[in-house]
Amino acid sequence: MAIIITGTPGTGKSTLAAQLSEETGATVVNITAILKQRKLDGEWDAKRNCFLVDVDKLMLILQDLAESDPEIIIDGHLSHYLPPEYVTESYVTKCDLPELKQRLEARGYDEEKVRENLDCEIFDVCHTEATEFGHDPEVVWTSNEKR
Repeated sequence: MAIIITGTPGTGKSTLAAQLSEETGATVVNITAILKQRKLDGEWDAKRNCFLVDVDKLMLILQDLAESDPEIIIDGHLSHYLPPEYVTESYVTKCDLPELKQRLEARGYDEEKVRENLDCEIFDVCHTEATEFGHDPEVVWTSNEKR
């Protein structure tokens, strides 16, 4: 069974995963690393400035990991696609928009990519999807002023 951490890029998923791992001793699995290791980051979408992901293949891999490791934390904005029967706890990281914008710009995201991710945060996409997929995620604010 897995703990999942989802949220818009830049909202603090990896930071929360590291904190939970330190507290629980659970292994952190980063979805981006899996995509690269398993070559699931397929065709490049130049318009959206990202790779297209085979989510079905990714979910099979995550299900195998969740079944084989009783103490695993899955870190990534696609983690909420994992069916709830494989999940013990779920979290959505959120961040105030001005701080998120700074974080994304510091990562080198272009203006369009920053805007797309801010829109995802405004419309609460990861939280909404996680709920639609059957999870009941705890929201964790990672903005410096709300910690």
